[in-house]
Amino acid sequence: MNDQPRRRPRKPGKPYRRPQKDPVRMLAFEALRAVDERDAYANLVLPPLLRKARDKGDFDGRDAALATELVYGTLRRQGTYDAIISACVDRPLREVDPPVLDVLSLGAHQLLGTRIPSHAAVSASVELARVVLGDGRAKFVNAVLRKIAADDLDGWLEKVAPPYDEDPEDHLAVVHSHPRWIVSALWDALGGGRAGIEDLLEADNERPEVTLVARPGRSTADELLDALGEERGLPGRWSPQAVRLAEGGEPGAVDAVREGRAGVQDEGSQLVALALAQAPLDGPDKRWLDGCAGPGGKAAMLAGLAAQRGALLLASEKQPHRARLVAQALEGNPGPYQVIAADGTRPPWRPGSFDRVLMDVPCTGLGALRRRPEARWRRRPEDLDGFAPLQRGLLQEALSAVRVGGVVGYATCSPHLAETRAVVEDVLKKHGGAELIDARPLMPGVPALGDGPDVQLWPHLHGTDAMYLAVLRRTA
Repeated sequence: MNDQPRRRPRKPGKPYRRPQKDPVRMLAFEALRAVDERDAYANLVLPPLLRKARDKGDFDGRDAALATELVYGTLRRQGTYDAIISACVDRPLREVDPPVLDVLSLGAHQLLGTRIPSHAAVSASVELARVVLGDGRAKFVNAVLRKIAADDLDGWLEKVAPPYDEDPEDHLAVVHSHPRWIVSALWDALGGGRAGIEDLLEADNERPEVTLVARPGRSTADELLDALGEERGLPGRWSPQAVRLAEGGEPGAVDAVREGRAGVQDEGSQLVALALAQAPLDGPDKRWLDGCAGPGGKAAMLAGLAAQRGALLLASEKQPHRARLVAQALEGNPGPYQVIAADGTRPPWRPGSFDRVLMDVPCTGLGALRRRPEARWRRRPEDLDGFAPLQRGLLQEALSAVRVGGVVGYATCSPHLAETRAVVEDVLKKHGGAELIDARPLMPGVPALGDGPDVQLWPHLHGTDAMYLAVLRRTA
């Protein structure tokens, strides 16, 4: 007698096929999970994943470009895709498992935000779901994506976005994939009508250029342009130290970057440092301070400019690990400098010690949403309350640190009025011994700088991050 259990006969139909791993979409999914689970930033997570894939021989240049587009495109358009996916599922999105939602979002971006054919986008996404979620949930993914594939992006936006005339801010939030409160804050800071805010929100969703900075005294823009050649390098728009990389350009391939004589730095950040160095000054010009120096881009530029005048830069950063990054950026500077780890609200230096002070304060980062698209979904309005005392305290100490007649540059990478003009106005009222000077002439050739005396840069107008700068002179 045979005691072996009898196998159940396989039901007629297609034979089982193992899911096929697609290295590009697997990497994109892994990056999105890191962003969601660990609150990581894509610009920190993605490069090592790409290097690992290249080292294994899984990727070529086109694969890396596609993986990058899938990750950043999905994150930038997350709000829009959430609204569309929500219309295609029978439950609230909060009840959809996050890994499933990531696969759906990746699929939605391929369908609505790329030129990948619909059948290929659905097929690849379902195959990814089979690998990372299992066959059961892959069927759910298949059903949802087939609904999404029934229309294009414009058609979906007509369905899921409220009419502009009924709710302008919510319409813009859905169409341009920004939280409503950020749309409102940006609109307040920008002013004007619908065209300007739409241009700004669209610019936030575009891939930013990679811009290099030739660090003064260590390299020049002409050197970088010669190294890159006409096909790979373009002059900066506004900063004489800037060089823009053509799409796909690799900063690490430039000798000056590898050697620390140049770096990657947004042109708006360069303009802020140059403006402080160009501010008119009576009397000595020997001691400069960067009071929030990490990770070191502006400090490296200031140190080079200070060296050209025989001045010393003190670069201070509260976090020790960031202070080490500052030290690395300044290594090889031709003139004297010092790097310390210190709290700018409780400084170790004596009042009135400096001729020029830059205070680029911690902020919400709403001016760099092109580079860190996930930040728009993490920030909350209440975060402003957390930054407010720190920003005011740092500016107050900056005015104490500078001598009478010296200048302070207050900078943020946020255009939010609560982090810019409100801070400056409050501190000026309390301090009493300082005045605003017109910062616009300190950025020669840069258009559309507003009514002054402070300056707000914009992605859609200047091609930079939305950097803010106010320049103050201590009068007493």
